[in-house]
Amino acid sequence: MALASIPGYPRIGKRRELKRALEGYWSGKRTPAELEETAAAVRAANWNTQTGAGLDLIPVNDFSFYDHVLDTCAFVGAVPERFGWTDDKVDRDLLFAMARGGSGADAARALELTKWFDTNYHYLVPELSPGQTFRLASDKPFAALAEAQAAGVPAKPVLLGPVTFLLLGKMTGSDHDVDPLSLLDALLPVYTETIQRLAASGAAWIQIDEPALVLDLTPDQLAAVARAYDVLGAAKGAAKLLLQTAYGHVGEAYPTLAALPVDGIGLDFVRGSENLDLLARHGFPAGKWLAAGVVDGRNVWTNDLAASLALLGRIQEHVPGERLMISSSCSLLHVPYDVGLEDDLPAAVRPWLAFAEQKLTEIGALTRAVNAGESAIAAELAANRALIASAAASPLRRNPTVRQRIADLPADADRRALPYAERARRQSERLTLPPLPTTTIGSFPQTGEIRAARKEADAGQLSTAQYETFLEGQIADVVARQEALGLDVLVHGEPERNDMVQYFGEQLDGFAFTHHGWVQSYGSRYVRPPILYGDVARPHPMTVRWATYAQGLTARPVKGMLTGPVTILNWSFVRDDQPRQETCRQIALAIRDEVSDLDTAGIAIVQIDEPALREGLPLRHADQAEYLHWAVECFRLAAAGARPETQIQTHMCYSEFGEIFADIDALDADVLLIEHARSDRELLEIFRSEGYDKGIGPGVYDVHSPHVPGVPELTDQLHAILTVLQSDRVWVNPDCGLKTRKPEEVWPALEHMVAAAREVRKRVGQAAAD
Repeated sequence: MALASIPGYPRIGKRRELKRALEGYWSGKRTPAELEETAAAVRAANWNTQTGAGLDLIPVNDFSFYDHVLDTCAFVGAVPERFGWTDDKVDRDLLFAMARGGSGADAARALELTKWFDTNYHYLVPELSPGQTFRLASDKPFAALAEAQAAGVPAKPVLLGPVTFLLLGKMTGSDHDVDPLSLLDALLPVYTETIQRLAASGAAWIQIDEPALVLDLTPDQLAAVARAYDVLGAAKGAAKLLLQTAYGHVGEAYPTLAALPVDGIGLDFVRGSENLDLLARHGFPAGKWLAAGVVDGRNVWTNDLAASLALLGRIQEHVPGERLMISSSCSLLHVPYDVGLEDDLPAAVRPWLAFAEQKLTEIGALTRAVNAGESAIAAELAANRALIASAAASPLRRNPTVRQRIADLPADADRRALPYAERARRQSERLTLPPLPTTTIGSFPQTGEIRAARKEADAGQLSTAQYETFLEGQIADVVARQEALGLDVLVHGEPERNDMVQYFGEQLDGFAFTHHGWVQSYGSRYVRPPILYGDVARPHPMTVRWATYAQGLTARPVKGMLTGPVTILNWSFVRDDQPRQETCRQIALAIRDEVSDLDTAGIAIVQIDEPALREGLPLRHADQAEYLHWAVECFRLAAAGARPETQIQTHMCYSEFGEIFADIDALDADVLLIEHARSDRELLEIFRSEGYDKGIGPGVYDVHSPHVPGVPELTDQLHAILTVLQSDRVWVNPDCGLKTRKPEEVWPALEHMVAAAREVRKRVGQAAAD
């Protein structure tokens, strides 16, 4: 019989219970026991939902307090020396210190945070060094299995695979070019011991996640995969090993993968449709199971059951049904819990959606159809066919005016009126800024007072006039504080914004929003991605009212703050009935109109944030040029709404810029503000070696840590930056927005940042005079 299973499940709690527990623990308001109690309740609820949906194998150890890659660092004892770890086990507080850094003057720097493959999830980057040693330093996998067994759950323990763990890490010290897979032989004994203990504890299946197998791998890397699983396959005893991939097709890795001594292979047939061709070309090894990811684990649209059954029929030409696991394409970590919680979605759109719980139902129906024939789900199939047809024909999908405007765009619509050098001269004359100008990325703390007022306004307890008066007071306060600190370029602080994407989507046609559709971005940072179901248009200005109000309070320039089209696209659940680039161009035109209105209103600097530009980059190099072409075009299309004398800034974070440097340059932004503090200045070497002639603001401190940097620390950081970049191009700013920080952390840090900039500015001026 075919089995129903999934690679992983959301872990934040249906009502965000884990967020409240974590933040309560970090603030000292919850005890360790209370945190553990909440975590256990979340796990139990997740398992009950999956068993209730009829899943035959349920992932365990997919839960994490913060990040599963960080958990793996703890599991194998990969703790950087700066954390001073000397114990046998990595405890919870050390785990959080590695994730968040510390708050004292001698606080260790947190691990670098970056994107997990091409998703909007962030992982903590393992730091590795030549000669690294590993040892089993966490009992988490064994405790998870024991807990599930005690609850009667048909448990499938999940481990992040050794090859993926190493490939996602970075080599530190002076040996950056050392192959991380050179550490594989040192790492494998930890995995061997773990698999043996899990098998001895009664695990029937053990899932090892190796999503790195969908990347472009060299023959040497594939040889390392084979070597690793020869060792692990010999350690499994009576347990079965499922090697799980995700996020694309396995390409040249397939022959190696098929030959591994594992009992099952998980393939993504949604993002990796080429995997079906690989089955047809190479066949599938007899006796192995195939976990067929045919339900989209990354988007929220109702599955086309007939299409999935047709796909499963083609798969069964190569794999017998009794060796199939019907599954999602990847962990359901990337989608919300339950559409059933959403009462306010548009009535016509709500039936089109499937969140995690609905995807479990779809997987169950497909499994029954494989085992008992399509007649076993005849009613579900008929209803699903009618729904898919109705959605495709809905007038909510198409706006003829938007489509005509796209068709009528001139060939040069994405070009600024003048080249950068002339724009820079005009902008300099208009802005009259000092060397090393100071600014922030845009947001200021979303205090409890701000959140409470927004909630009251949403509930109708505050009138529109009352709420706007409240927002004006918040803006006036942060403008006055910035002026008092001496920042050169100000922002209005964004008190009106619930989220940098949701705020814009709520004012654009074609978007729907949830109340409970939270997904994890990192740690306790959760987001509610908009649901982009139709053509995008901007009915009215979205930010001009607040930008002009703030500018009227000060003679210093105040930036207009926008989220870029590529980020809005990549941080939304995007319609799947047309190419993504078509949707992105529609968003770009809406943002272009906002840029033009800000410019007309006298705003001298407009920042168009694109932190998700690289995130959407296809994992295979052969597919990247097309994406970068239209992504860059869409940013430029939005920015080209500004006059030459209006400066366009953009912000990017958590990006490895080296491989897309030419495309970043092609954005033609006047100033680029980047996350940098955790990278140990690695990013800057790219800009020096490649040559970058525009303004650049490397973040001088990490906003994801509670640590407040002192003036000497920031001065040293700036001096180090100036050994790489020319002072006439450098801006001084934090890594990212300040929304999630406490006011008592923000204002001292900015005061120190301004003081450091002034000190370094004097030294630079003296050196120039000499």
